[in-house]
Amino acid sequence: MSRSPGSPRRRLGPAAGRAGRPGNVATSRWSAAVGTTFASLRVRNFRLFFIGQLISQIGTWLTTVALTLLVLHRTGSGMAIGALVACQFGPVLLLGAYGGVVADRSDKRRLLLITQTLEMAQSFTLGVLAFLPHAPLAAFYLTALAGGTMLAFDNPVRRSFVAEMVPEQDVQNAVTLNSALMTSARIFGPALGGVLVVTAGYGWAFTLDAASYAAVIAALAMMRTTELRRPPRTSRARGQVREGLRYVRDQPELRVPLIMMAIVGTFTFNFGVVLPLFAERTLHGSDTTYTLLYSVLSVGSVAGALLAASRRSIEVVHLVVAAAAFGAAMTLLAAMPGVGSAFPVAGLVGFTSVVFMTSSTAIVQLRAAPAMRGRVLALQAMVLIGSTPIGGPILGAVCDQLGARSGLVLGGAAAVVAALYGRLASRRGAERGADGAPQRPIPTTPDYEPVQDGGRLARNAPIPSWASSARALRAITDRARS
Repeated sequence: MSRSPGSPRRRLGPAAGRAGRPGNVATSRWSAAVGTTFASLRVRNFRLFFIGQLISQIGTWLTTVALTLLVLHRTGSGMAIGALVACQFGPVLLLGAYGGVVADRSDKRRLLLITQTLEMAQSFTLGVLAFLPHAPLAAFYLTALAGGTMLAFDNPVRRSFVAEMVPEQDVQNAVTLNSALMTSARIFGPALGGVLVVTAGYGWAFTLDAASYAAVIAALAMMRTTELRRPPRTSRARGQVREGLRYVRDQPELRVPLIMMAIVGTFTFNFGVVLPLFAERTLHGSDTTYTLLYSVLSVGSVAGALLAASRRSIEVVHLVVAAAAFGAAMTLLAAMPGVGSAFPVAGLVGFTSVVFMTSSTAIVQLRAAPAMRGRVLALQAMVLIGSTPIGGPILGAVCDQLGARSGLVLGGAAAVVAALYGRLASRRGAERGADGAPQRPIPTTPDYEPVQDGGRLARNAPIPSWASSARALRAITDRARS
């Protein structure tokens, strides 16, 4: 093709040439996606917290797996495992709401240093009991109960602390990455726990968990406290637990996810009861089969958490789809005939379960007012974790009487029921809005803020629009003229 003498020659620099290549465009898009997914890790305090919690949570899963296998081997009973779950998470149901109040009242970093130190002592106690030749089973149950009591206070403060470490625009990313952290620990923790139980014994699994708490305690000590975004601390006052309950009741965007989580938490998230029975009784496997099944489930969980972290916004519709998919995956796992076919489906269960969990956590975390965040997250822990003591014995009894497949089917059906409820509740809200009834919009800023009234919370007055302000000014002017 000839070029006319008067036409200027277009010169492209090396950078422009490289940017136009398809491979470099794909690379830049990938880099942007990675930067979005891990945006909150640029913050030093959150990075320290993330690393410390990752090590500590791996240790926590050592104890979870080792204690479950210890009880299963001593009793051979699904009901006994359900009772263990009740000891581990029952205090969250009973004390969780008060734990949220304590979180809102306290310096969260200092409170975490206390709870993490006490949990370290609890793991050391389990290790001592396991090394004893004939430690009574009741002692393990009592120690698990003490750990559950500490969890009731640790869980809301640890999760609400995430929002204080990062800028406001990175809160959703930090919340979902924190969920990814928890699920990442489930990859290595169960597998390592199974290996330690078979090779070294239960005592070393518990002792290694206790040592892992040193990482999170060191991370908390190294934080720059001046860089934390601390909300005004709630003062002591009567009725603050009821105040949190009323706040959630009045906010449909919080109430609907919490009810869905209550259904799923009671019957679907009881993996600790159903999976060991499914692996050893139904699939005729061993301890290694159970730990590998849990690790594969956790690999899928990490993938789901990273997907949730890459989203810029999460709505109730995402929660409905995730719950339905979670229920379908649980039902499909129940139909698997052998170990080889169960592994990939377990990954799907992990993927859908963590998408549901991270979506619900992000909605609750972002829609709650800062001064109420501890109490709202405590209520979420109560319905998601604290409900397992109710469903654990029920699922244990179902698995003993009808088989572990029936326990999985029951969990899948509960997730589908939660999805149907979320869909119907969202549709009713949309219809009320279409009929002209007052419908509360999803807030971009909290409509509850602390006031100096003994720590009470007062609802803000609505901010008038420019049109209503103009009408008010016109009315004042007309009255002045008359």
